[in-house]
Amino acid sequence: MHTLKVFLIVISIVFTSNSIAQTVFTTKTGEKYHKKSCRYLKYSKKEIKLKEAKKRGCIACKVCKPISLITSYKTSNTTSNSLTNSNKRSTTSSIKKTIATRCTGKTKSRIRCKRKTKNANGRCYQH
Repeated sequence: MHTLKVFLIVISIVFTSNSIAQTVFTTKTGEKYHKKSCRYLKYSKKEIKLKEAKKRGCIACKVCKPISLITSYKTSNTTSNSLTNSNKRSTTSSIKKTIATRCTGKTKSRIRCKRKTKNANGRCYQH
């Protein structure tokens, strides 16, 4: 009976340590963490712990949806999520919208090009 209790305690400790130290994967330059089977890990895969990923500011991938990881991330960082949402709003309002203008390039016959462009240099893809 005593050995059974010790065995159950050891098993419970092993399972709790695994849930605390979950392994996730990131790319070399990525800002998100993924499951091992995610398609975005095709070319580069770096194994790290969930706590380390949270420290770096990584968020869960929306494609592979590491569900158990997303819920633990949301419950522990509700204040930081609200701060990032307010930052996103301020950056999107400060983005300058570009308007398509006529290309400033000249054709072979020295006529101005008729294509429209949004490039900063004012020229279309051909010029």
